[in-house]
Amino acid sequence: MIRPALTEIGIFLIPFAVYALFLVATRSGLFVQSSWPVYAIARLVLVALVLVIASLVGLAHFTGASPNSTYVPAHVENGRLVPGVEK
Repeated sequence: MIRPALTEIGIFLIPFAVYALFLVATRSGLFVQSSWPVYAIARLVLVALVLVIASLVGLAHFTGASPNSTYVPAHVENGRLVPGVEK
């Protein structure tokens, strides 16, 4: 469960990393407060939220079993555990 959470946190941080790379490339001073105005941070947060929402929608749409499948739960056959499957 931690992997999907870390993936979404990483996706959220992408716009901030790109902006930081832009500041480094333009030599604008990465740690100068004037390089991080409130409107720029607000835009970065908005873009980050859009990326996270898009990734969650994509994850929900492209993963999992098909809608017409039937889940066969795990069970024991001949003394051996048979894992659950989608059929």
